[in-house]
Amino acid sequence: MPHVRADDVNLAYDSVGEGEPLVLVHGSWSDRTSWQGAIEADIRASFTVIAYDRRGHGDSEAVPGQGTRRQDEDDLAALIEGLGHAPAHVAGSSFGASIVLGLAARRPELFRSITVHEPPLVGVVADDPETMAELQQTLVAFDNVLDHLRKGENEQGAHAFVEEVALGPGMWDKLPPAMRETFVRHAQTWLDEQNDPSWPELDLEGLSACTVPVQLSRGTESPAWFATVLDRLAAVLPHARHHTFEGAGHIPHVTHPEDYATAVTRFVRTATPGA
Repeated sequence: MPHVRADDVNLAYDSVGEGEPLVLVHGSWSDRTSWQGAIEADIRASFTVIAYDRRGHGDSEAVPGQGTRRQDEDDLAALIEGLGHAPAHVAGSSFGASIVLGLAARRPELFRSITVHEPPLVGVVADDPETMAELQQTLVAFDNVLDHLRKGENEQGAHAFVEEVALGPGMWDKLPPAMRETFVRHAQTWLDEQNDPSWPELDLEGLSACTVPVQLSRGTESPAWFATVLDRLAAVLPHARHHTFEGAGHIPHVTHPEDYATAVTRFVRTATPGA
């Protein structure tokens, strides 16, 4: 399995397909395998797809634990540059989307286009009382998950995260066994991730200097506050577009892989002619 060095860790990655580079950045509780359905659906037919494990996830190193989101951003930069793919098309989901946008705010020259789905950047809407009221139930659920994990109750914490935060009631039993195992395996990594006080924040002024095409997506089954976050992002991004996945929630690349692959491919082709 190939690796690329990023500061203090080795990052495991897979590279398939032909064409311009498209780097996929997974969210919390998961690893690069979460992209497999979308890659096989269509994406690899149009791009050289690089799916990697973030530090502390999958086959990548953890030195120590997860670390900060800033370290994740620097890892992504090291991956893009280390593989000789700058500027690259980059897609991120959930916390992976936050990483992509955080790096774009600091180093926009690394990107040719950006596709992000539902970044949990609650810090950018902290001044909106209505949105924060909508978030209260989610924040209470977060505390419940954290309580389980601090007690070492990894499976209970993973179950609570899936059902109360990310995907909704009854979804834990609908996940494939391998995916449930992946959630449990990364439970303590997520706990470490939450110890970074900057995880929900974003430099909006810095992001405004990112002039590449950006697709901001959400699912119709996701909480409404994600739409407010995306609106805040669109207000500062010069070339932002919105996309909605009908019938999908927080992980459309897993639940609706064909739709996700089509949306990403179409966006990149139309936004960056020649891709």
